[in-house]
Amino acid sequence: MGKLDWYLNVNLKVRHLRLLVAVYDFRNLRQVASNSYITVPAVSKALGDIERALGVKLFERTANGLRPTAYGESVVRHARIVLSTLNQTAEEIRALQTGSAGKVYVGTSPIMVSTIMPKALTLLKQDTPHTNVEIRENRMGALVQELQRGDLDMIVGRLPNKSDTVGLREQVLLAPQTKLVTGPLHPLAGKTKVEWSDLEEFPWVLPPVGSLLREPIENAFARHGLAMPSNYIETLSNHLIRAYLQFNDAIAIHTGDVLYPYADVGPLNVLPIDLKLVTRPLGALWRDDKPLAPSAMSLLRCLEQVCSADVAVANHAD
Repeated sequence: MGKLDWYLNVNLKVRHLRLLVAVYDFRNLRQVASNSYITVPAVSKALGDIERALGVKLFERTANGLRPTAYGESVVRHARIVLSTLNQTAEEIRALQTGSAGKVYVGTSPIMVSTIMPKALTLLKQDTPHTNVEIRENRMGALVQELQRGDLDMIVGRLPNKSDTVGLREQVLLAPQTKLVTGPLHPLAGKTKVEWSDLEEFPWVLPPVGSLLREPIENAFARHGLAMPSNYIETLSNHLIRAYLQFNDAIAIHTGDVLYPYADVGPLNVLPIDLKLVTRPLGALWRDDKPLAPSAMSLLRCLEQVCSADVAVANHAD
């Protein structure tokens, strides 16, 4: 066994991993020391000892603080995974001791928060009341980073491109149609035929730049020889979209589909126009090297059940 292998397998301790993560997060030895309740020299010595044992420089000292090297990025990434696994182990042990079913850390997108997720959580609590869930809402790109770091057990939302999910496992839950919608009093509402050129004069509700639907809609405008709208708001909130369209002659991209009405918001009108957007379905993502805990599997089954029921309702309505 080489020196590096020996140190990683025998001498590297959990406290070393926590220190490296803290240095990475704070980039300042004084802040690390303050939050770790030790002295700055002790932090500096511990970091130096780890770097000498590994035989590589993990952080560069700069005028603006510490900056991780490529070695540092790699080591901290794996340190987060180990610490996350240990935390999950502790939670599962406590769950077994108390008779609860554990806790699930889930990242999700706005479309799921306002539609599928509340139904799945209700079903989960009916089946296993002591399974607890922490929901973090964000854009998919940021959530994928949290998942890869080990801060999340699962992501539920529109699945990102395959190139962005290396090392992740995915499960498709629902493939809703993406439509162009307006409020019921819009000038185009009720028309049996609408052309892309008819859309130019109206304001829009667009998905934000960097979101999964932004590039497909930009491609659709370009494909039909139109410039992107200059009068618009940007949001991914289905609730806001529905409410906004009641008061404006705006056009929006509706990704949840019309199965999910709100009692306090008026109906939507679907425009008879084929978007032909190349988009991915809604689904769940988790790390391939970290099997889902029983509590996370329970939530996944509830999501599958809710999505299957919604598909059945849609087919019946058709």
